[in-house]
Amino acid sequence: MALVGLFNIAKNYDVKQLLKGVDFQLNEGERVAIVGQNGCGKSTLLKIISGEVTADEGTRVLDKSVLIDSLDQNPTFSEGLNVRDAIENELADLSHAKQRYEELSNLIAEDFENKKLLDEHATISNYLDHHNAWNLDDKIERVLQEFKLKEYEYRDVNTLSGGEQRRVALASLILKKPDVLLLDEPTNHLDVYMVEFLEEILLKEKFTLLIISHDRHFINSIVTRIVEVENMNIYSYEGGYDQYLVLKEARMQSMAKTHNTLLKFLKKEEEWLSRGVRARLTRNQGRKARVFELREQAKKDPTLIRKMQIDLEREKKSFNRGDDKGFSKKKMLFDIENLHYKIAGKNLIENFTTRILQRDRIAIVGHNGSGKSTLLKLLLGRIKPNKGNIDKGEFKIGYFDQHREMLNEEKTIMDTFCPDGGDIVDVMGNNMHVFAYMKSFLFPEEYMQKKLGQLSGGEKNRVALALLFTRKVDCLILDEPTNDLDIQTINILEEKLLNFPGALIFVSHDRYFIDKIANKLLIFKGNGVVEESFQEYSEYLLIEKNINELYEIEKEVKTIKAVGGDLPIDPKPEKKKTKLSYKDQRDLERLPELIEALETKIEELNTCLYDPACYEEKGLVNVADELKKVEAEYEEMSERYLEVLEMEEEYSQ
Repeated sequence: MALVGLFNIAKNYDVKQLLKGVDFQLNEGERVAIVGQNGCGKSTLLKIISGEVTADEGTRVLDKSVLIDSLDQNPTFSEGLNVRDAIENELADLSHAKQRYEELSNLIAEDFENKKLLDEHATISNYLDHHNAWNLDDKIERVLQEFKLKEYEYRDVNTLSGGEQRRVALASLILKKPDVLLLDEPTNHLDVYMVEFLEEILLKEKFTLLIISHDRHFINSIVTRIVEVENMNIYSYEGGYDQYLVLKEARMQSMAKTHNTLLKFLKKEEEWLSRGVRARLTRNQGRKARVFELREQAKKDPTLIRKMQIDLEREKKSFNRGDDKGFSKKKMLFDIENLHYKIAGKNLIENFTTRILQRDRIAIVGHNGSGKSTLLKLLLGRIKPNKGNIDKGEFKIGYFDQHREMLNEEKTIMDTFCPDGGDIVDVMGNNMHVFAYMKSFLFPEEYMQKKLGQLSGGEKNRVALALLFTRKVDCLILDEPTNDLDIQTINILEEKLLNFPGALIFVSHDRYFIDKIANKLLIFKGNGVVEESFQEYSEYLLIEKNINELYEIEKEVKTIKAVGGDLPIDPKPEKKKTKLSYKDQRDLERLPELIEALETKIEELNTCLYDPACYEEKGLVNVADELKKVEAEYEEMSERYLEVLEMEEEYSQ
């Protein structure tokens, strides 16, 4: 069912036309991401859908009963409210409905044949069901914890930072659960753990959602469709980010040859995804199966929980050995020994020792406020450690921070890159014409004489990053480099960073970006603990999540034992099986052949998506839809085969 529709929409700002002839529908249960270059009209499209902006031409259709709500970039709150009050204030309608429901329940108990009361009771019950608002107090408590707002619970909300206020506003929105939720860059100011919680809520509560985001991992995790704003119109692609890459490449192949550069990128991106993401999924399926199996076995033998915790910790640490052989060959940049840093009585870094070498690409990750940016300032020499040493060799550093301190807003782009005149820039040892170089960062020639102060935040970031690669430096230190960038610019940045010959040290919450760029992680765990890992970040997080699940199981078992109760068991324990059932045995025999056939079919459909003659004959959307169904069937059969294999192994012991 369509909740909102746009027909033949056009919108101009000054002399620039952003949208022309746009048709769009958002159906109930869809989760749609809007992508496109900065300035192409993404936010304008979102505001037209919300009703905040009126289109110059066209029609917006919306059922009056549909509630649309959105996350403000700069939310405002009434005076005198603390954080909890601010959230509860937004949930007043749900609280009143819950109160009225209880009143009606009492009235119906005395007059159970009153049709008017019964109808109102049913209506309110459906309303509370739709918003899943039966246990609001528990939900408020959890969102305060997960968004790291609990410590500010009774503090005046207007004294919080801008990022903290956005988290309060986002918490209110996801608890309110409007019919259509609009989010513009919701993962900004959230650390990776908060983003994972947001993903969980949006999926579990079955939101109808429209988002603008540059976070490709977030997009891939939650969306059912991607809409790209391009050349004043929109193009729709079913599925998440990986499917978008395949479908967009197929579309590009049927267009002019001028898209060769983009095609090359799309091919690389898809190859990286198939190599990395599928491998991680396969590994995690095995772990998930072991965790589910353990839930049952722990009822009989709780010592198994500890054994698996040790196995997973060993799996984490098996990646943490590094390669000491390279120390003699690579230039030493930083030698950090026994580093301590404390501020306001809080340990941010304690007893930390490591070495940073010439070709290291290090991502610094962890919770907000855990000390990540502090480490950058220590490496830059802007603050001094309380204890320990940072021995720094002779080399030059290029630094990018969120405040873009390297830029002079009174200068033009041309003056910034060619301060001594001329039109040639040195980019990592290669001479390039400044127009061609800035075009690679998506700046048209007419921007060259614009003052930096006239640019948007995202455009200033692009200038600052482009400027970094014209400096002769041995080490790049970047603080949240992907903030305010569109996906296309992030792709350009990734290519530049992967080709950079020096060391790279960066703070980021962008899991996709970290997986692609980093070969080492420094993980700030809190309380001064910094852990090193050579895994992909998303893989590290999956193992960490599995370990946390095991701790929860262990806690449950210990609690039950402490009160003298029995571990949860089925009411009627089944007699232990000693062999596979007929159905299980049949699946064990037939599934390998079926799975192999599905693998062949997936390969055929992917081949068709790369062949214009094939997908034009069958229909691009039809091929993509069929691929999606076959892949889902493949995953289901693979899970089932894994299950019966494990059963066979158990019975054979």
